[in-house]
Amino acid sequence: MADHVARGDDFEKKAEKKLNGWGLFGSKYEDAAELYEKAANSYKLAKSWDQAGATYLKLASCHLKLDSKHEAATAFADAGHCYKKTNIKEAVSCLEQAVNAFLDNGRISMAARYEKEIAELYEQDQNFEQAMEYYEKAADLFQGEEVTTTANQCRQKVAQYAAQVEQYQKAVEIYEDIARQSLNNNLLKYGVKGHLLNAGLCQLCKGDIVAITNALERYQDLDPTFSGTREYKLLADIASAIDEEDVAKFTDCVKEFDSMTQLVCYLIPSISYFRTNKTDHCKLS
Repeated sequence: MADHVARGDDFEKKAEKKLNGWGLFGSKYEDAAELYEKAANSYKLAKSWDQAGATYLKLASCHLKLDSKHEAATAFADAGHCYKKTNIKEAVSCLEQAVNAFLDNGRISMAARYEKEIAELYEQDQNFEQAMEYYEKAADLFQGEEVTTTANQCRQKVAQYAAQVEQYQKAVEIYEDIARQSLNNNLLKYGVKGHLLNAGLCQLCKGDIVAITNALERYQDLDPTFSGTREYKLLADIASAIDEEDVAKFTDCVKEFDSMTQLVCYLIPSISYFRTNKTDHCKLS
């Protein structure tokens, strides 16, 4: 390890010497970039992640001087990947710079990929508000590039965390929109009942029985097959249990569904009746 650090230090000193010397037509930046890349690789081999990240930032600066936007963006991303192991804040900063550089270079899919990566970092840090923001940004970029499946995956994450922070209406709108989009797609249509189930559960979390009744009617209009599914029956039974304030009925219908398909949902934390009766709640799938 020490040998790799020493090699990295040596390459970095040589790079800085190049930058401080004379060079023709940007050659000093090209030479320094090559040396910084070698230094960063040496630091990575030594698992000296902060040094590697800082060196990749210097490499990115050289590429910007050379107007090599793609290479600069890649260096920013490499810096972010190093900092991911030690400092989430620095990692996010580097990846944001990578996103901006890729956008400037017209590489929308790459920018989307790193927006999603930032979202995942915030997700790991349990900063769900920020995770939602970046998943939304990623979804918009992926959708613009017609990468629909990945865009919907990001949007489902937004809906999941919206529900978790009790922004139920936002979650409902996302799940319903994904369901509508999926109906005419042969690869995605089999997931429609799951999206409608999640939308319905979020409707239930709002505590408005009229709203869930109206929603179930809309879902039948949207997908006539939905009324024959277990997902529809679960929503209708839960709505009935809540309306009747019947905890046993609520528990039985959830257990029956869960015995065949694991139900992971934020079931009804916002409904005072079930909260006072300490109904367990779980996560949306």
